[in-house]
Amino acid sequence: MELPKFLLGDNTDHPSAIFIIHTEYPRFMINLENDEVEWLEDFTKEDEKELESEAENLIREATDFYDREVSRYEE
Repeated sequence: MELPKFLLGDNTDHPSAIFIIHTEYPRFMINLENDEVEWLEDFTKEDEKELESEAENLIREATDFYDREVSRYEE
């Protein structure tokens, strides 16, 4: 199965939270309610250095995805 790069998620235990799940490496979830990021990968020290520079771009892509999805619901 081919997954989309980003998925929207919600959970009734967290009614005000909206989650964006990034399904490609490095996989992560971001809670748009508080911008908390949960990485779903284990990183080495070398990975962490590369991740620092890439994380900002990935999180921006995730929020852009959310904005695009919401605008489609509004149409």
